Amino acid sequence: MQRKMKTLVSTLALAISASIVQAPSANAFILGGIVYDPTNYAQNLLTAARTLEMINNQIKQLTNEAAMIANQAKELTQLPYSAKAALKARLVEIDKLIQTANGLAYDVATIDTAFKTLFPEDYSAFSNLAMGAAANAHWREASRALNDALVMQAKVTETIALDVTTLEEIVTESETAIGGLQVEQAGNQLLALQTKQSMQTAQLLAVQYRAEALDRARQLQTEERARIHRGRFLGDGAAYTPS
Repeated sequence: MQRKMKTLVSTLALAISASIVQAPSANAFILGGIVYDPTNYAQNLLTAARTLEMINNQIKQLTNEAAMIANQAKELTQLPYSAKAALKARLVEIDKLIQTANGLAYDVATIDTAFKTLFPEDYSAFSNLAMGAAANAHWREASRALNDALVMQAKVTETIALDVTTLEEIVTESETAIGGLQVEQAGNQLLALQTKQSMQTAQLLAVQYRAEALDRARQLQTEERARIHRGRFLGDGAAYTPS
């Protein structure tokens, strides 16, 4: 802008200089010892008017450019609020609950082996005492899974209250956004909140379905052990004959 202002000053100086060096016309006359030329005066006045109009147009252009730059700056202003850390912390808390859950693991690498060890398909080689111990282990595992589900439900319920506060803060920031970038960032944070809630819902369902699966497995194992016990009680089915 300073360069353009210097250009305007130079243009005005050239116009004034041109009006001074012009030679007097035939209509010039002397008034009070001063040469007065009406023709040159009219031309100089017209030149000055045109130069002033050009300067005014340049000033308007510079003003519009300054306003455009200011608006662009607003569009690029970042939102002074971020819910990223809070949302991530809540997901980390829920993930820690899953990682510290009792009983069978949640990772694919170990769940198959652990399940087969805890819930064998055949009890024919087990003694009655061993089957009693297995029944106790199944009950303990199902009880732990149920406890994990209840704890997870409580944690998700706690985070819902925090999410409501975060939602209100994001909406407030979006309502006072001063540029396109701030509006976009507020929208992204709303999507992040929605994604976070979907993720914790999936985690909650995983824990709940795990508890239901373990309880169903416990029931099936109970039925299988009952069948073995009944078979051993009945023996080969032959009536007792005293010797």
